[in-house]
Amino acid sequence: MTSKTFFLHFHYYFRDSDKLIFERLQKEFEAARVAQTEEISIDDEQWNDGLLATIREKVHIEAERKAMVNLANIPTDSQFQSRTTYRIRNKVIYCLDGARIGIQYETFFAGEPCEIYHCVLESKSFLEKMTVTEHTLPFFLPIREVETDHLSSNAIRFIDHLEEILQSYIDRREQVRLIKELYGNQIGELFYSLPYTLIEFTLEDFECKVTVSIRYSDLILTLPSQARVLAWPLRSAKRISAADRRAQPVPSRLSYAENALKTLSLPEAYAEIVLELPRALKQMFYSQESD
Repeated sequence: MTSKTFFLHFHYYFRDSDKLIFERLQKEFEAARVAQTEEISIDDEQWNDGLLATIREKVHIEAERKAMVNLANIPTDSQFQSRTTYRIRNKVIYCLDGARIGIQYETFFAGEPCEIYHCVLESKSFLEKMTVTEHTLPFFLPIREVETDHLSSNAIRFIDHLEEILQSYIDRREQVRLIKELYGNQIGELFYSLPYTLIEFTLEDFECKVTVSIRYSDLILTLPSQARVLAWPLRSAKRISAADRRAQPVPSRLSYAENALKTLSLPEAYAEIVLELPRALKQMFYSQESD
């Protein structure tokens, strides 16, 4: 049975305004990468408030220097620009024009690169708090809430938390893509919310209809916090009596499947669920007949 998927992939519902911002920022970040004079790799211990303050100071000094050069009418080609970028794990920090700091987030799944996202921070002066002026994150991720919670009090935490949210979103999304690719002919219906924090699907090529529902209570989770798997007896099943067929079917929970979903990636859990399903259904029917 062909799966019916609800909610289209992110690229298909890119709003026009978001697309224009994405294309412009992508060009600006690429130009900054080409113009860089050095890239410094930073480890977790070096990535601290002191380094971020240094980067902020650099962009403001450069903005002031350019303003003075423009007032003095000095030719552009005589301006010396030191373009240093900083790589911390899977993000690169650029010093952009206009006293702005650009963060480029690189995402991966199973070791393969996925999308690149951008976030631009700006402040009117070195002493004032930074704000998010532009970004290319999916519109359904709560960047403004994260900005309110962290940016003014802990900019490092803000930058790192966005990285966690983005990478976890990609991980959940790609897990769903993989089960569709591998097991799409066994899935009856597939539903997922935009950030993939709610995923539901059915299995109908078995003696029972099996419904699977998983939820992620936090955007940085890649394993679900809640899982519920129910096996619904089919009215046409041979083991079900005529009286039972007339009654409202009562589903049975498959605890082994719920445990698998909470401890394994979705494709791995799916494979284990299907492998053990015949035995679990046989045991369930036997228990019902004994009752």
